Amino acid sequence: MRAISTTSLAFLFSVAYTSLGVSIVKESSFDGRGLSGSWSAADVVGPVAELEIVNKVIKPDGYARSAVLAGGVFPGPLIKAQKGDNFSINVVNKLHDASMDMDTSIHWHGLVQNRSNWADGVSFVTQCPIRPNNSFQYRFNAREQAGTFWYHSHQSLQYCDGLRGALVIYDPKDPHAHLYDVDDENTVIMLSDWFHEVSNKVVGPPFNPSSTLVNGLGRYPGGPMSPLAVFNVVQGKRYRFRIIGGSCDPWFNFTIDGHTMTIIEADGIETVPVEVDSLPVLAGQRYSVVVTANKPISNYWIRAMPNSPNQTFENGRNSAVLRYVGARAHEPTTKPGPYVLPFDESALHPLENSGAPGIPEIGKADVNINLAVGLGPGGFTVNGVSYRPPPVPVLLQMLSGARHPSELLPSGSVYELPRNKVVEITIPATDLQLGGARGAPHGIHLHGHSFQVIRTSTNGTPNFVNPIRRDTASMGFEALRSNLTFRFVTDNPGPWLMHCHIDFHLHSGFAIVMAEAPADAASQQNAVVPALWNQLCAPSVTAHNHTNMTRPTNDSSIHSI
Repeated sequence: MRAISTTSLAFLFSVAYTSLGVSIVKESSFDGRGLSGSWSAADVVGPVAELEIVNKVIKPDGYARSAVLAGGVFPGPLIKAQKGDNFSINVVNKLHDASMDMDTSIHWHGLVQNRSNWADGVSFVTQCPIRPNNSFQYRFNAREQAGTFWYHSHQSLQYCDGLRGALVIYDPKDPHAHLYDVDDENTVIMLSDWFHEVSNKVVGPPFNPSSTLVNGLGRYPGGPMSPLAVFNVVQGKRYRFRIIGGSCDPWFNFTIDGHTMTIIEADGIETVPVEVDSLPVLAGQRYSVVVTANKPISNYWIRAMPNSPNQTFENGRNSAVLRYVGARAHEPTTKPGPYVLPFDESALHPLENSGAPGIPEIGKADVNINLAVGLGPGGFTVNGVSYRPPPVPVLLQMLSGARHPSELLPSGSVYELPRNKVVEITIPATDLQLGGARGAPHGIHLHGHSFQVIRTSTNGTPNFVNPIRRDTASMGFEALRSNLTFRFVTDNPGPWLMHCHIDFHLHSGFAIVMAEAPADAASQQNAVVPALWNQLCAPSVTAHNHTNMTRPTNDSSIHSI
């Protein structure tokens, strides 16, 4: 293994958030060195970059605690790219705080990783984790994808401790470009929950966060009047705000006092414009909305109310500020509502390629899978089985000759899918026999695909003509007898995790693995997997007597440091 060169790849750089259009003002009275309460700038990197994963004490809401951070900031550096760019992200693990997980991996949420399943970043599904004092280079091309994405740790509960950031791919031929005037790093909004305890000490359910952070700033009950994120707008201009549900547990009801929002993108898919005045954002979901600054020059509350117990907007909690240029630097006095344009997921339609694949009738796809989610003493179950990470990544098992669910671990959690078939997944929000899926609504995320939601959690009438396409959808509520149903085509071989994006639920077993065309995945990935990818697994492979699964190592994707 070679040491990392100081000249390898482009290092992180800071770009001050200043603009005549929009700026996110992060200023703090906390001036202690090493505390990220001082948010005077935000890191922005390109598709070729280095991310150092470090431990650092931060106090984004005024309470100091150790965290796991990309680039030493929360949220992590914004990764910006243009449609068609090649990504090369070198992730360097410098973690040392044993109170939290010190292994890591990075998932690029929403990027389908066509022909690069090995770079999907899921510990023990597509890779072994990156251990401390090692690095790993993720290389992939997003090809035809553009829109709002994000990245986060996919190692245990680690992203709850801070390892998350935004990723945006801009389209120079954006079909919605005529609808807005401003779309840059200053209009990216990441909503996060924050816990004062490290994730493995959080007690629940319910998992009640200490605060809501908007771009890394917020307040908690009884805490100081910490700074809030401020978004500056020029009266008369139209802004594309990219909203990211970067929470570990709750969903947020997102509103802007006195303003409506026009949805033009959901999870990286352009939509037919729909105007709303409130927007539910589940963990893992993303939206682009156009907001016109057409109100009197003043300050307006931006509100992100989580579905957690005992939440209010008192003293600026769960809030940020929309500030018109020319307004005094005061906190708003605006009131919420009234809300007359509610969000309806079934009213969202993709701008292009709108039809669902297969025979337009429920249960008539090539492969139909019904998933019953339950909750028992051992955690969540899917069709009676609680997911537990295998000792060896599923992809490595495939590369070593395993092909069928009976051969693949974790036993009972792997579903084999044939290639180039229409798959229909149905997930009722309740199953009384198994005790019901508590903690609703669960946001279901499928790796490796976007899918057509032919039956949303709020509308039981199937839509095969123009259903919304996305990669994270709500299961809905038990009381409403919601029944989420979606379809996708198996055109992307590899093992893909499907799970609830409430991270505590994933950690408790709410997941399965879609083993898509295992034989094709093995032959395809054999040709593209970096040889040193296997070195990530060397210690655990030896420990579990799977030495037959090792591969030659002759490239520079992983290094000791």
